[in-house]
Amino acid sequence: MKIFFACTAFGIIHLFSPGLSAQPIKSKIAAEEKAAYIDSTPKSKNLFIDVHHLGAGKVTAKQVAAAHQKDLAVQAKYGVNILKYWVDEKNGDIYCLASAPDSQSLRATHAEAHGLLPSDIHKVTSGAEALPIKEKNLFLDVHELGAGKVTAKDVEGAHQKDLDTQKKYGVNLINYWVDEKRGTVMCLAQAPDSSALINTHKEAHGLVPLKVIKVTQGQ
Repeated sequence: MKIFFACTAFGIIHLFSPGLSAQPIKSKIAAEEKAAYIDSTPKSKNLFIDVHHLGAGKVTAKQVAAAHQKDLAVQAKYGVNILKYWVDEKNGDIYCLASAPDSQSLRATHAEAHGLLPSDIHKVTSGAEALPIKEKNLFLDVHELGAGKVTAKDVEGAHQKDLDTQKKYGVNLINYWVDEKRGTVMCLAQAPDSSALINTHKEAHGLVPLKVIKVTQGQ
């Protein structure tokens, strides 16, 4: 998968409204309204993974956490619910998982919150999520199978083979997401190292990922 992002100055992440800390009552009301909105989010909303590429060594998990709080503050305006995100500090990549009416609503949320727009947004189908295991490295791997070359049902079958094999390599596959239109599959897993995850896929079905990225998760 080719991932590109035109990086603007990341310093805006540290800009916070000075009035927020002085208005605890309003903040509490806003938080309650946000929680009520998230609870009422329709299950039928589209699911997306958007990708930001900021460049190697250009971003930290702490900076992304600050920007994410700004996203959360405006997302309801656009009918968006940002669920989780993953940061690859080494390569400067960020992956955000969100439900939204459409990709433009997600883009508008980022634009208003901090101005850091993704250059790539995948409309995806999710698998069934498994529980994470404490104190294990977290990885996101990416498979590029070709436009129109894979379906969610195909990936579900391959994922079951992964589950049958994973213990041999000390892997815990948490979830996966499929972009059927582009033929892209992203898998979230815990593993001793990237080789263990690659070997799991190789033995299970032979579909080796294009890349395996060590990430930090936030939500």
